[in-house]
Amino acid sequence: MPTILFTRRSLLVAGSAVVATGLSGQRVPAQAHGLAPTASMRGGSNNYRPGAPIVDRIGNGGFWMTGTVRRAGDGAPLAGQRIQIWAHTTEGHERDAHSHGATLTDTNGVFRLEMPQIVPAFGQPHGHLAYDSDEFKTVFLRPVMSSAKDSSLTADFILQPV
Repeated sequence: MPTILFTRRSLLVAGSAVVATGLSGQRVPAQAHGLAPTASMRGGSNNYRPGAPIVDRIGNGGFWMTGTVRRAGDGAPLAGQRIQIWAHTTEGHERDAHSHGATLTDTNGVFRLEMPQIVPAFGQPHGHLAYDSDEFKTVFLRPVMSSAKDSSLTADFILQPV
């Protein structure tokens, strides 16, 4: 009868092989986990105005709202997507029509819109953003700034096709 020698090293190598290949001994290909869609945030749709106009800037500017828009699953950038933006600013309340505007993403799925400085509403400096077109599911975001002194706010969208 043959003698089998078990050393600590041989046990580690064998154990690692089982973990790496599974109990079946077959290799399982790596599976990419798709990019999950962005969920709407509570309070994101407050004072939303359907069809806000596409603008070059809201008010006198000085504050930048930026972000990206990508497709759920593969993360491809989405060009030409309409993002509506509104907030309580130094020039108006978030319910005021002149505090609302929309912009389109560029070829890299990036959007940028200049607006007046955001100021705290209900104790929190925050912005509102919405994707509200027909190609993908509607998403409302309400990101909170870390400080009322910040001069920009970024919000990214991962959109799920309808």
